[in-house]
Amino acid sequence: MEQSFLDDLICRYPQLQVCRVDIEAAYNVLCESYRANGKLLVCGNGGSASDAEHIVGELMKGFKKQRISDAGYRQRLESIDKELGSRLAVGLQGALPAMSLGGHPALTTAYMNDCDPLLCFAQQVNGYGMAGDVLLGISTSGNSKNVVYAAVAAKAKGMKVIGLTGANESKLSVMSDVCIRVPERETYKVQELHLPVYHCLCLMLEDTFFEN
Repeated sequence: MEQSFLDDLICRYPQLQVCRVDIEAAYNVLCESYRANGKLLVCGNGGSASDAEHIVGELMKGFKKQRISDAGYRQRLESIDKELGSRLAVGLQGALPAMSLGGHPALTTAYMNDCDPLLCFAQQVNGYGMAGDVLLGISTSGNSKNVVYAAVAAKAKGMKVIGLTGANESKLSVMSDVCIRVPERETYKVQELHLPVYHCLCLMLEDTFFEN
């Protein structure tokens, strides 16, 4: 089924054919991490920060599927409190753990004020990241300093790094285990292609990890 999502992506965006191998490789990196109970950290600036939040939203709740919680978890919820647990059993959806590093204003503003603004994402990787986790760094140029610093911190933690950039080779593309370089160079055009790429990844992951 995963291949069908890639086929559909390339059918709708033929220019992304050049990214197909890297999209599949990024999917495999994420699958390996999630199967080992890892998590995804995502970072970017400006529009890419919005993309990071968007990705987290697709992974942490149902995207196309309802993602009903497993029966054992539903039973445990109801055994704790019949009324509250029944509501939770119906309402909670399966999640793939993901976190946007731009979404913690108290932490980020404190660190940027007290320490070094360019190391803000790296500090969160240092605090949240563990071996086996994945960092997804989004940068249209591939040279955003705070994203590249985060990639260095992630590699030192034993994490895998996926880059999502424009067409040019960059510091992030060199640093990444997998880098998806969409075939555009102007910022807004790069961002227009980033969305269908990460939607495809989210669809592939949901199809892999959730049956219903």
